Amino acid sequence: MSTDIVKAGGSLAIRPDQTTWTPEQAAVLQQSGISDDVTAAELSGFLHLCQKTQLDPFSRQIYLIGRKDKKVGRVVFTPQTGIDGYRVIAHRVIAASGESFGYEDTQWCDASGRWRDVWLSNEPPAAAKVTVLRNGHRFPAIALYREYVQTGWESKPIGLWGKMPASQLAKCAEALALRKAFPHDLAGVYTAEEMAQADNPGADERHLRAVQPGEADPWTTASPASEAATAGPPVEPHRPAQDIADEAEKASTKERFAQLWGLAKTGRLMEAPVKAADTGEIDELGQYLTRRAKAFAEPQTSLGGDEVTDAEVVAEGETEADRAERDLRAVAAKVGLTNLDEEFERSYGLPIAQAGAQQMRQMQAILTGSAA
Repeated sequence: MSTDIVKAGGSLAIRPDQTTWTPEQAAVLQQSGISDDVTAAELSGFLHLCQKTQLDPFSRQIYLIGRKDKKVGRVVFTPQTGIDGYRVIAHRVIAASGESFGYEDTQWCDASGRWRDVWLSNEPPAAAKVTVLRNGHRFPAIALYREYVQTGWESKPIGLWGKMPASQLAKCAEALALRKAFPHDLAGVYTAEEMAQADNPGADERHLRAVQPGEADPWTTASPASEAATAGPPVEPHRPAQDIADEAEKASTKERFAQLWGLAKTGRLMEAPVKAADTGEIDELGQYLTRRAKAFAEPQTSLGGDEVTDAEVVAEGETEADRAERDLRAVAAKVGLTNLDEEFERSYGLPIAQAGAQQMRQMQAILTGSAA
């Protein structure tokens, strides 16, 4: 397989030292389906990824796919490539390093747990396994059919998943194995085969943890049936979530707020209804905590009670995390990123209030186009 990358020439060529998209490049990207919903951070991150992987978006080797995310209330764009893009990157790295590279035979598993090296059944396999060999080391990966299959509204496989399920599942397993073998080269971009399930109806609905028989689960919310049978207002504050919201109102340090945020995340309570102290209205806990987190970045603002203000904390000794957050918010304002808190949590899986200086500096580098 050739390790050459087909690159667009002329005004569309991406330079290694480029920090922003040129007007010509931006116009072509918009024509390719990237709408005005895309954020500056997503575009900056996409440029950095194109430079890092040396995949060309103008030759459709890598692209941004927008999907509606109910949690953030907008279309979120995710970089994607095909399995061929993964293979090209892997072969290019091996050609440069002089290492050995190969695969073991792909295997498929039926519902009984029996593995086969060829899939002949008309039924889709339950799993596929691909093992990548790099410089004498094995990197096996297994993809489960139920986790990756793309379905329609009737929960039936659609597209290539309906026509060639064994082939599609093998591509997902190969992508997982390649990402394990080449973590630095393939981090941040997923294959179209892996992400097809993200378009499944209800794919963005949350899933509560399983409860063992006889176990009381204070973290779950009432089912639709039980809610319909309950008299009173259609929405009521959820008590464990409300306790977290009440504590968040009184929190005066980032450490305490981070603890509360962690409780909400691990308890799967971010979408639970609570009475928000700032509006007096019923809101989702996650939305309220996001607004509350911004209070920690507002200078000269007391966080409640007899606690000290941010200005006093800085006067006593500003931490590296405080400086990193201040700089990050300044850069976000400069590039016009109005939903920094939501973008940061989506990228790193935790709020800015809980993050370290290194993560905030990394986000700042992405926004300024200076990420290495």
